[in-house]
Amino acid sequence: MNDINTSIVAWSDKQSELTSIRRAVFVEEQNVPERIELDGKDSECWHVLASDGEGKPIGTARMDKNGKVGRMAVLCEYRGRGVGRKILKAIMDYGRSKGITDFHLSAQIGAVGFYETMGFERSGGEFEEAGIIHVNMKIKPL
Repeated sequence: MNDINTSIVAWSDKQSELTSIRRAVFVEEQNVPERIELDGKDSECWHVLASDGEGKPIGTARMDKNGKVGRMAVLCEYRGRGVGRKILKAIMDYGRSKGITDFHLSAQIGAVGFYETMGFERSGGEFEEAGIIHVNMKIKPL
């Protein structure tokens, strides 16, 4: 999908847009309690915001200074169009520009295949978080 734009944004500048996407995906769609979703760590992370060709915010992810990617979310109607790939590539490229070489995440079990296509591999057993089965994954340095 060529009309998808990604940009690295500050939480303080785009909190409303980022929160809106995450609330729609995690809280409303997946029933994650908002107190878990909004964990107070966002101001310490880098964020990527994906927008469609008309500027509508449609996806996001964050990464901490240790290379942990999280809170990756794409609005339902935009899934399967390459948005997640663009988001993950953008946040990892930004991390690399800051010297990060090891990336890791906790993937929802249903998203493991997606992350594997992006070069991640399982690095532990399954566990439950916010009522959803997850597995830790990592990507080896280039």
